[in-house]
Amino acid sequence: MGGKRFDRKFGADFLRELPEAPAVYLFKDETGVVLYAGKAKNVRRRLSSYRNASRRKAHRKMRAVVREAHSIEVRVQASEGDALLAENELIRTLRPRFNVDGAFDFLYPAIGTGQRDGLLLLCLSTRPEAYDELGLRWHGTYRPRLRACEAFDGLVDLFARIGHLEPRTRTPKAPRLRGSRLVALRRVPPGLLEALRGFLDGESDVLLASLCEHLLESPAARSEAGDVQATLRLLAAFQRRDVRRLHDALRIAGRGERFVPQAERDALFIEARLRSGGGGESPQAAGGRRSASRRGRTTSGKVDVARDAKVASPVRTMK
Repeated sequence: MGGKRFDRKFGADFLRELPEAPAVYLFKDETGVVLYAGKAKNVRRRLSSYRNASRRKAHRKMRAVVREAHSIEVRVQASEGDALLAENELIRTLRPRFNVDGAFDFLYPAIGTGQRDGLLLLCLSTRPEAYDELGLRWHGTYRPRLRACEAFDGLVDLFARIGHLEPRTRTPKAPRLRGSRLVALRRVPPGLLEALRGFLDGESDVLLASLCEHLLESPAARSEAGDVQATLRLLAAFQRRDVRRLHDALRIAGRGERFVPQAERDALFIEARLRSGGGGESPQAAGGRRSASRRGRTTSGKVDVARDAKVASPVRTMK
């Protein structure tokens, strides 16, 4: 039944007219809105799987896409790597309904650090530009959001144990954005800001050892050694799993900057993976599953085929 529906919607000769080449494909509704964007090493073979989707649970999404789609656009790419980049850009910009995970900017928070009037400033936000007046230096962006938020909370907790967390009334004026946080601390020991920046950039693991040294001098921190050690381990895992991964991607891609805007993050990881000889799905497609168009050929029916160019830091036991 699935094959008949596919042929009825897109034409019995549709698959035969497709090349066995890398491509991105877009399922669209009757108004031209993209419902789903995907990539394939062999687009004929890949779209054949949609035609032959069975009633198995694993094929449920394929059947739903075919059922709701009105047409398919196929854009042939020069290589599988180009298809990967093009798919990522399409998902990021179009946010198709069936590409759920990875299509939303709020998954990519950044952490800002800075100083003002003797205060250490820490900020978590997906909109760094909204805090330009504070002159913060931004780190990230990080994914997944939950781990970045937990790491930010952990940093605030440990820094507050060493210094003093200011009330909101004494925090510099800044926009109050949903999902964003800005905190200010005073009496933070010298040197910790630079250590923090090295930690968030993946360039140094000095921060956690320095924090541990200062915390050992605090009777209150020693009395809650279990909680403090758990937070130190959480931060060490965050740097190992997320911060250094971003740092390595920047290095492999040959990019000198430390901060990557959320709109560029997935493309960076794809580029790094391709340069290192890897492959596979884009970060966006993997969760829910730069193209420049050239003039191409058009097949019969409802199909337009266009060719595109294209640390663990040392954590001491507290007693």
